[in-house]
Amino acid sequence: MPCELCQDSGWTRLVKDGVEHASRCACWRLHVVTHLGDAARIPTRFSRAELKNFEHDMDSQRHAWKKAQAFVEAFPVVEKGMLLYGPHGVGKTHLAVGILKEVIRTKGARGYFFETRELLRLVRDTYNQSVAETESAVLRPVLEADVLVLDDVGAERPSEWVQETLGMVVNTRYNARRATIMTSNLLDLPDITDPRTFIFQLGARTRSRLLEMCEWVELRGVDVRELGPRASAAEIGDWQRTSPSSPDNARKSSSSSLPARSRSMARARLRENEGSSDLKWSGGKAGS
Repeated sequence: MPCELCQDSGWTRLVKDGVEHASRCACWRLHVVTHLGDAARIPTRFSRAELKNFEHDMDSQRHAWKKAQAFVEAFPVVEKGMLLYGPHGVGKTHLAVGILKEVIRTKGARGYFFETRELLRLVRDTYNQSVAETESAVLRPVLEADVLVLDDVGAERPSEWVQETLGMVVNTRYNARRATIMTSNLLDLPDITDPRTFIFQLGARTRSRLLEMCEWVELRGVDVRELGPRASAAEIGDWQRTSPSSPDNARKSSSSSLPARSRSMARARLRENEGSSDLKWSGGKAGS
């Protein structure tokens, strides 16, 4: 049915002091917000993820939820984005999607959701001559979005090309002062040879950029995918003692427990890259 106020023209008549003016109809804003939401690439799995239904039972989850609320209220006048990191299943992606939806809905922001591995695949595909889409067309919304959610950073296989590509995205958005929200299972540990850390996966320069452009918020809690949303205290206790995804067990496994071959390969990579700290976007080649 057409809008009763504007008959779908997007404009209504407004008379003030005897002078007739045209004013945007409320349905126009609803149409714009709906279009922005549809274009945001939010996965169907998270279609019901909202800030209001985020489960925040643990102190760190409550802290992260408050930070997310404050970000939405302040947007677009925000100094930093957010980097949500922690173990699997604690709600990082749910919270990031909730933020994205709110800034689209309440602030009319242009926002996009990209899973990191999917983004890298899309960029790689442009190097295939049979693919019509160009590299710049894939990266334009990533670089220019008012708000970008980059999900599961560090899940991709590390390579020089991966570091360069993600470094270019981070650096471009850093220079443009555009808000970026990231989620990751990586650890912020000082061991530069540990593949589970930010510094190993992203490089020292990109990690430094992220420290300045994002507020780092760690989430701790039980893995709701493993235990479900309504686990008992006894079930949580058993999970903390026995599950490989328990943060306590994950932190016990230090980088010194890595196989010798993995550590030697990591050191070899660092020696190869020694002295080349600048982020130079080469483009045109996809590393393995």
